[in-house]
Amino acid sequence: MLEWCYRYLARPVLFSFDPEFVHNVTLKGLEWVSASALLSAAMRSFCKSPELPVSLFGLSFPNPVGLAAGMDKAGVALRAWESMGFGFSELGAVTWYAQPGNPLPRVFRAVREEAIVNRMGFNNKGAQKLAEVLSHCKEKGRWPSHPVGINLGKSKKMPLAEAPQDYASSFRELKELADFFVVNVSSPNTPNLRKLQDKEALRAIFSQLQEHNRKGQEAPKPILLKVAPELTSEALEDIVELIPRLEIAGIVATNTTIARPKSDHPKVKKVYAQTGGLSGKPLRKRSTEVIEYLYRRTEGKVPIIGSGGIFTPEDAWEKITHGASLLQIFTSLVYEGPLVVKKINLGLQELLKANGFASIQEAVGSAVKK
Repeated sequence: MLEWCYRYLARPVLFSFDPEFVHNVTLKGLEWVSASALLSAAMRSFCKSPELPVSLFGLSFPNPVGLAAGMDKAGVALRAWESMGFGFSELGAVTWYAQPGNPLPRVFRAVREEAIVNRMGFNNKGAQKLAEVLSHCKEKGRWPSHPVGINLGKSKKMPLAEAPQDYASSFRELKELADFFVVNVSSPNTPNLRKLQDKEALRAIFSQLQEHNRKGQEAPKPILLKVAPELTSEALEDIVELIPRLEIAGIVATNTTIARPKSDHPKVKKVYAQTGGLSGKPLRKRSTEVIEYLYRRTEGKVPIIGSGGIFTPEDAWEKITHGASLLQIFTSLVYEGPLVVKKINLGLQELLKANGFASIQEAVGSAVKK
């Protein structure tokens, strides 16, 4: 009933407004939820997901469905994401320097295709401000019990040659405030950023990060790499080769795509003509292909977080059985509403039983192993 109300009553109203305006208003509402124990508990009563535990990176995830980066860049709604049923949340992307991002408008819905094109450009208040917000959240007892990650981006004004220091500055500031980190060199919305997916550039970035990661009293934090869906098999091979050398803890596959599927629909064509990264259902197939490729090439030894086009339990199951140990959603939350997390996890619970698996981890890569 609540799903129906969102799709047929709330969504048409929300979709009559600019996408970024709706995003900001929604996030403000979730910030209020996060600040209130009563509201958080009320949301949890409607959205609570079943327990589907996954152990990875030395962390315990209550279920495999996480919030992708980009939804909560400032970390203002942490407790609300847990109440919504997410098994983990990834904040950011955050850069060392505060930056406004690209000019408005910069988010566009292709409703017919259940897709979004965005060219946000890493708009955020900077790593130091995020550190303040997260420290305050911990002090006030609003920290979630699920793992929290931070997506690290490059400041637009920093030249590519200085990218390693830029990423390292953000990491040093935030290291003690998150459970894992994701290096984002694959967003299409910062000029030339994807050049940092080159072997030598990655070597320089991760060498600096791991140098700082080994300092201090605490154990090193898992640092993952987020890749673009357009990477060729040769580029993916380079990354596979670098994983053990650079102690890359895992791969997030994938970011948004600059590719566009064919469409004859005038409104869809108009959205697809916009510059930016495409997310949502059209990305599902390619992201799964990248997941499977990486799973095969690493022999299942490197954890993969699957992201791209996950709307249903079947979409999630496809990602898991082709090699993803964890999942992330963003666009489906926009189109399906807050109960989508619960729906996916309930469906995964049934699919595990139907296929004779006792846990998510048993199912990982099962379609590839056959």
